[in-house]
Amino acid sequence: MKKVFCLLLIVPIIGIAQLKKFNITKPKITLPKISTTTTGISNQIDISAGLKEALNNGITKQVSKLTAEDGFLKNEAVKIIMPAELQKVESTLRKLGMGNLADQGITAMNRAAEDAVKEATPIFISAVKNMNITDAKSILLGNENAATVYLQGTTNKDLYAKFSPVVQKSIGKVGADVIWNSLISKYNNIPFVNKVNPDITDYVTNKSMEGVFKMIAVEEKNIRTDLKSRTSPLLQNVFGLLDKK
Repeated sequence: MKKVFCLLLIVPIIGIAQLKKFNITKPKITLPKISTTTTGISNQIDISAGLKEALNNGITKQVSKLTAEDGFLKNEAVKIIMPAELQKVESTLRKLGMGNLADQGITAMNRAAEDAVKEATPIFISAVKNMNITDAKSILLGNENAATVYLQGTTNKDLYAKFSPVVQKSIGKVGADVIWNSLISKYNNIPFVNKVNPDITDYVTNKSMEGVFKMIAVEEKNIRTDLKSRTSPLLQNVFGLLDKK
């Protein structure tokens, strides 16, 4: 009986030795990159949640700054200046000693933008909620502004529709219409100049939207590249994937 028991022990040992001799090993299973590099993330739903949190941070921290007085006017990154076709108007007026009128026109445009952006948050929140898991994965592995580009693509039409009447109303509220009409009228009365009359509502609406997305992109870039900007465990885990790429 002892001989049989010893034989049973020897056979597996010989088998293992033979496997090592011929370098036979178990086949390796390669998991998708997202799964193998994930630390503390249970599934792709967490990736979606992390991207949503990042976008909400951008909306809360950056877009809200634009709604304050001088949020546009004193932020050189988003300040609305004269339209290209009116920069000659501005230059001419300043040469004629009417620089104050040009300054009032610029201030009025920025005040209207600051007022309009207050309408953006509900639209953004709806777009963020509707982000699906597939969108989230491609956004995470995309460019440094991929989430902002996604948000822009999903909200652009609704934002314009919402912003435009608000801008038009704000232009009247802050007196921009009076200032603008005076500015254009004085310029058009200068002899030998080409008459101008641009759509100020459309211009301010588009510039307001540009400013909003530019500021969201700032926050997204911070979260992607600056560890200190990842202010929650979820952000740290999700965007930590990018550090391991």
